[in-house]
Amino acid sequence: MNTRTSDWMKLGVLVALAVVLTLAFAAAVNLPRRSEAQIRPVSLPVDQRPAARTVASAVELGDAFASVAQAVRPSVVFIRAEQRAQSQRPQARRRLPPPFDEFFQEPDPQDRPRRGQGTGFIISADGHILTNNHVVEEADRLRVRLLDHREFDAKVVGRDPETDVAVIKIEATGLPALTLGNSDSVRIGEWVLAVGNPLGEAFSFTVTAGIVSATGRLLAGLNRERYAIQDFIQTDAVINPGNSGGPLVNIYGQAVGINSAIASPTGFYQGYGFAVPINLARTVAEQLIATGKVTRAILGVSIRDADADDAAYAGLSEVRGVVVQDYSLEDSPAKRAGLVPGDVIVEIDGRPVQYVAQLQQIVGFRRPGERVRLTVVRKGGKTMFGASPGQRTPRIPGGLRSSPSSASAWSRCPTKWRTARACPSRNAGWPSPPWIPTGRPRTKAWAPARSSRTSTTSGYDR
Repeated sequence: MNTRTSDWMKLGVLVALAVVLTLAFAAAVNLPRRSEAQIRPVSLPVDQRPAARTVASAVELGDAFASVAQAVRPSVVFIRAEQRAQSQRPQARRRLPPPFDEFFQEPDPQDRPRRGQGTGFIISADGHILTNNHVVEEADRLRVRLLDHREFDAKVVGRDPETDVAVIKIEATGLPALTLGNSDSVRIGEWVLAVGNPLGEAFSFTVTAGIVSATGRLLAGLNRERYAIQDFIQTDAVINPGNSGGPLVNIYGQAVGINSAIASPTGFYQGYGFAVPINLARTVAEQLIATGKVTRAILGVSIRDADADDAAYAGLSEVRGVVVQDYSLEDSPAKRAGLVPGDVIVEIDGRPVQYVAQLQQIVGFRRPGERVRLTVVRKGGKTMFGASPGQRTPRIPGGLRSSPSSASAWSRCPTKWRTARACPSRNAGWPSPPWIPTGRPRTKAWAPARSSRTSTTSGYDR
């Protein structure tokens, strides 16, 4: 046997030995064969814990938001308000000799009409629209655009500055009216959607979502009407200038408020929006549609929220109720009934009274002369009184303009951002912080608030 043949035999033995050792090792560690690995099913663990249900809940919530938006948006309208220029006094101008004066004429800025915008929503198929008073109060002409791009001229049915509610009307039929909910049942933490026209026509009919952050909020300084009712719903749904008058709706697509203001140092959304409760707005709107004005009952007292000292003095177990400070009328119905300054009103006709705005609403929207039962706590115990509130009619009647001959509130306000304490609180404008009505142009200002709901609230019963 030659050397070459011997080498090949050695190589074959080594290869055979390697194969035997490989098979032995595979058998020892139980490695799967290739065919077995191909047909064996792979089973990965599947977690059936609540994560899957959470995703399903999020999908359902998203579907609910989409359904509400689809149902509500056709009921929302874009409102364009225009005010004719009103020169308060002739302006002295530098005149050039002819013919140069023809080429250097300077337009009078007061000759330019002022325009604003806001939102509203349809509340009847025949064209009644609910919005904020500050959206329409200074307007000489109102133009309304629907989601389907139809446009109409609108007229003011009536306004109520004390609640910042107004009703306007367009001549149309078969319109999609938005369902009104019950704002008394609104709970802190529940989902709400805001629909409106923020920051101009480019963002019209915008829908944002958030929760109810608080209820019963007072924005001191926002409305300086003597008998103003402030009982706002607070939300973190995004609201910006232009949203004023739009609906705040619950997850059922029912309006629970009218978006009206924001708290912001910049003039734009900072997380704090405020809406007029729909129960209050509904009561006002019904009277405006029926008579063009709001007639209220009055007890004839100045009042404030009770504090800890009042509760201790009267012997209350908790801080609640409204303190009678003084009589606001010489012939005060409350005085005739026996109430005296220092009394703490805790109930009216069995309904608990926690703060000023509640009493204002309970009494103010009763029929004048209708007897009410007051539960009063004073030093020495609890007492019941029967009172017949008198009548107080609104200062401003319904109509397009409150005072056509008066100078516009717009013209009295600065045209740049600054603290505008001289501006009327109902002025049509983008206000200076912190309390900002969300309708009308940026070049106008509102008076700022001095405090929040955490401070003592005072006012008149109605």
